[in-house]
Amino acid sequence: MTRIRATVPTAEEARALFAGIRRTVDTEPDAVAAELADDDPDAALLGLVAAPFASVDDVAERLARAESYLRERGDRRAVFLTVYSRMTATVRTAIEDGAFVDPEWTASYLVAFAERYRRALVAFERRAFDSLPRPWLIAFAAGARGETLVAQDALLGINAHITYDLTYTLGDVGIDPDRDAKLEDHDRINAVLARLVQTAQDALVEAYGALGIAGVDGLLDPLDDRLALLGLKATREFAWRNAVLRADLPAWFAERYVDWRTETVATGAAAVVLTPGIDAETSARLRRAEAGVDALGAFHETVRRRT
Repeated sequence: MTRIRATVPTAEEARALFAGIRRTVDTEPDAVAAELADDDPDAALLGLVAAPFASVDDVAERLARAESYLRERGDRRAVFLTVYSRMTATVRTAIEDGAFVDPEWTASYLVAFAERYRRALVAFERRAFDSLPRPWLIAFAAGARGETLVAQDALLGINAHITYDLTYTLGDVGIDPDRDAKLEDHDRINAVLARLVQTAQDALVEAYGALGIAGVDGLLDPLDDRLALLGLKATREFAWRNAVLRADLPAWFAERYVDWRTETVATGAAAVVLTPGIDAETSARLRRAEAGVDALGAFHETVRRRT
């Protein structure tokens, strides 16, 4: 049974919640709908992702195809998928290699995690903005506006998926019975996420350098602080704590409390990402430099080499 003190935020969580409350992002469903009023949904993209994922192999295949499709069209939503499709492939290999205590649960976890992303992508493409989790609305809207850097697009997607989606993924697959074994497998997946986030950071710096674009380091150093207000390690623990609260406490309290703190932290982290740790002049120079090169393609190739 969860002790009452488990409902009290840790010092890190309290700091993240306070910062999340203070920071706001001017992205509302009506405003995004107005901006995209003249853009029709992409039927080809919806054809790739409209149907629910059926298996780990299905997730890996369709995420990779969606990433290629978006990247070829210069769609900035491809940036996050470059990282995420590699993460999926890495976890699939680990499942096949017997790296998890409960491979069946882990496979369900991977599919459920991907489903959270797939539903968000479909909702945005179908202009169902009111049904879209706010962290994803912020991330997708930023990409559609084209006012962010590739580095910010990567961070916004990672934040929405890990800081927000991970809590609900654990609820989707359940953490009982054998909670300790599931926590062990959860932590092993976390290790994969940590490696891929580090790969993304290194790839961004390398890709920008190869393109002759200097100055992005200030946005990425350190990545954990930009990924989420809690930091990557604490964010993963935050998701597990949320899942425990939802499983052990009365639903009328746990659901509202967890929903509030999860969205507050994730939207606050998005606001941090959208406020670069670099001066306005450097930010403008980076955008001008990106406009003249294939930054999406360079990032994709760098991540591919590293993984």
